[in-house]
Amino acid sequence: MQSARPRTTRRPWLRHALLALTTLILALTGSGAALAQSGYGFAAPGGYGLKIYRTDYTLYPFVQVYLRTFDSDMQPLINLNELNIGLMVKGRPYNPMKRQYGIQSIRQREEATRSVLVIDASKTMSGTPFEETLRAAIGYIESKRPQDEIAVLAVRDTKQGYELVSQFERDERVLARRIADIQPDGMKTRLYDTIGAGMQMCAMSAQGSVAGGNYVVSCSLVVFSDGKDEGSSITRNELMTRISNLSVPIPIYSLAYSRIDPSHFQNLEALSKNSFGVYYLVGETTARMQRIVEEIQNILQSDYVVTFRSYIPVDGESHSLKLGVEYPSGSGKYVYDDTSFEAIQPPPIPAIRSAITKFEQAIPKLPAGQTPYWDDPAAAPEAAPGMPQ
Repeated sequence: MQSARPRTTRRPWLRHALLALTTLILALTGSGAALAQSGYGFAAPGGYGLKIYRTDYTLYPFVQVYLRTFDSDMQPLINLNELNIGLMVKGRPYNPMKRQYGIQSIRQREEATRSVLVIDASKTMSGTPFEETLRAAIGYIESKRPQDEIAVLAVRDTKQGYELVSQFERDERVLARRIADIQPDGMKTRLYDTIGAGMQMCAMSAQGSVAGGNYVVSCSLVVFSDGKDEGSSITRNELMTRISNLSVPIPIYSLAYSRIDPSHFQNLEALSKNSFGVYYLVGETTARMQRIVEEIQNILQSDYVVTFRSYIPVDGESHSLKLGVEYPSGSGKYVYDDTSFEAIQPPPIPAIRSAITKFEQAIPKLPAGQTPYWDDPAAAPEAAPGMPQ
């Protein structure tokens, strides 16, 4: 896989301005967001892909598009800049030279991510595998950013089939103490019920919520298990159907390990592949878990946000948007995903007006008579970044 060459941005003013606005803006944007409805993306061998999972237009005419990129190993694309991005509104491509959009990594911004750790605490996991699991879970916590939140579910012999070890929490020390208290003493493994509960936690409280001033933009599950299920009230097929019907992906990152029976690993593999997550075959070598959880955190923190200025007049209608990635820039090799936004008039709230004013400074409106599009489509390069040909 060829990597994009790192570039020093030609527009540091844009990046700094967008970064400074994030916390203020996103705390106010719950009502003006669209959840991407297109199917989950997968890259062919040697290829790459992207998935738009949120489009926010509360600060119209400025629209923010959240996306995850991945290569054929489901690892994020690195060092993307404006020249890697192709933007098309209602079938018309933006000209990147007119500087009407910018791109940032989530890693550099204030938005938060959420994760639910699902830990198999049945007796079959006792001993070294379980000790390595707890160490890896704590390592995952230590790899997060301060604003990111983690919840913990343990598969246990309770009425629901699991124990809520921790609600979403930021404090690393609190999370570590709660995880250290988990004991592998369960007789049954209602794994699917526990994963379903984790998905419900994500769906009900993560997408678009605000926690302590940081807008939560994504939620994922990290599952430590051998994949065996006993007595769940839902089947694997029912769980797979739930995953397929989600409007916003809740990726499942599964670490499959067992000293006894690897025959159930395929359950975890199926759930991960169907949910836009990644399946990790740990087997008996549980010492690899630490590296794996750090890799998962890197994936979550490597999402991108594209911010552009729309020139469609306020009409309250939904308008189509295509966003493409050409990787590396100039290669002529690109993929794209679809979403939509509404051209709405923002409410006259002082904080929103102030935020829009700052965006105006970061992405000034073009002079009268000019548009953000290619002036003459026939003159546009054959492989304009991200443009379908």
